This record gives sequence, structure tokens and C-alpha cells, in this order.
Amino acid sequence: MTHPLTPRMTRYALRHATLYRYATPVDLAAHLLHLTPRVLPGQSVDAMSLEVTPAPAHRTEGSDHFGNGVSWLSIEAPHASLEVVLEAVVEVGFAPPPPPDTSMPWEAVRDATGRPDGFEATEFALPSAQAPADPGAGAYAAGSFPPGRPVLAGLLELTARIKRDFAFKPGVTTIATPVSQVLAGRAGVCQDFAHLMIAGLRALGLPARYCSGYVRTRPPPGQKRRQGADQSHAWVGCWLGPGAGWVDLDPTNDLVVRDEHVLLGWGRDYADISPVQGILLGGGKQTLEVSVDLVEA
Repeated sequence: MTHPLTPRMTRYALRHATLYRYATPVDLAAHLLHLTPRVLPGQSVDAMSLEVTPAPAHRTEGSDHFGNGVSWLSIEAPHASLEVVLEAVVEVGFAPPPPPDTSMPWEAVRDATGRPDGFEATEFALPSAQAPADPGAGAYAAGSFPPGRPVLAGLLELTARIKRDFAFKPGVTTIATPVSQVLAGRAGVCQDFAHLMIAGLRALGLPARYCSGYVRTRPPPGQKRRQGADQSHAWVGCWLGPGAGWVDLDPTNDLVVRDEHVLLGWGRDYADISPVQGILLGGGKQTLEVSVDLVEA
């Protein structure tokens, strides 16, 4: 599919550091890392390194079911901490979507899901643990999808409504907070808003996927940029139908994803693409420190 506008490309230097400290030594650990930026039309990875301390006894690189780059690690010596540092140079400039009114009616997109020409989107229309086809979220989303409305017009309105109706409040939710509670409380963070939007779309039969990565942040006027102030971020990939493909929308910021986001990967919800997952023998209570820097290179 061609677009009338040439994407603006922005080059970023990315650093994402994750540090776990354990109350007692971990004797053995196995980890799965989703920390490899995807190579896509609109995103190229010019350089990348992923350093792990302590050094794993075994390390394998590959891809998961969704095509995301992953690293499998096995650490077999006792350790009191785990540090994972991603450094990369990434160039980003996703093509703009088509004019909203030229997109298919949303019911046609729904009906195409499950057909051979909609096979790629089918699994993203099905409920998942953290983004179920929640009836309350579906009722909320339905306000943007009256009969016959072009799907992208509805998606853009829903993105704007979430930004308007929900307050960004760190600390009021956790990874385990259900969509129904976020809907009732009208507050949360990017992960919550992505799950809410996905759940609402799935309740209408529309495919949507959870996107994980980074967003460029800017300091308040007159203040210097703070190291580590950029964020891990979540947004939503939305299917526009056969031939039209996907568009990424950021309900936290009411944005069409273009050149201020770096994509790590996508899945059905956060659980599919958590940056660091692990099984530990020992360790006791743990603390976590995360620092992200995303600057134009």
C-alpha cells in the first residue's frame, strides 16, 4: 500500500537498563528477554548490544510466536543481582495511515477477521488474560463505532476519548489490575490504557494488539532533559482490514505513531512481551530499578 506522504525519519540512540537486586542469592535462574527492537518498514536497527551481568552460562537468540526477537538465558552461578542493558541505534519513521474516511466500515473489518484474507489478524481479535473482551470496555468503545463508520475514524475518536476521559496516574494500578477496574477508576498508566482499548475493540470483534517499546519525552520548557527520564511505553496496533494493514495508535498521548516511538514488539497483551521474565531458585524479596534514555542521534 502506498501513501501520499514521505515518512519523516528520526534517528535515536537508545539505552534501557534493568537492575534486579535480591535479598538472598539466586542459585539458578532462567530468563526470557524481549529487548530486541523489531526491524520493520519504517524502523531500522543500525546497531544493537544486549549485555547481561552476571554473564549467563547459556544464551540463545531467536524469535517468538509473534516474530519478536527474544533472548533465552540460563545463569547457573549464585548471584545477588541481575543487570540487563540494551543499547541500540534505531531509525524510525512509520508511514501515515490513509485518510480516515477512506478506510473500510468497521463492520466489514470485523467480518473479515477469520477469513483467509484476515488470517494475520484473527488471533488478535480473541480475548486474552489481560485484555479480555470486557463488556464494559466494549460498551465504552462502541460509542465511537456507530453503524457504517469508517474503522479508522472510529479508532482515532476512541484514542482521543481515552486520553480525555482517563487520568494518567502512576501508582494507582499494578500489572495485575483488570480492565474493569481501570474503567471504573478512570485512571492508570499506558499499559492500562492499551489494555482497555484492546479489550474494547475485541468486544466489538475488531483485532487489536499490544505494542511495547519506548516514547520520546520532552522536558518542561526551560528545564534540562533528565537522564533516564524517557519511558518504557505501551500502545495499540489496530487492523484496518485486508490490504490496508495495521496502524499504531497511542491512547495515552492521543497520537498516531509516526517518529517518536521505538517498537520492541507486539503480542496479545503485556504478558506476551514483558521485557524480562524469569524463573528463579532462591532470591527472596527483590527490588527493581529501570532507566530508559531515548535521544536523537
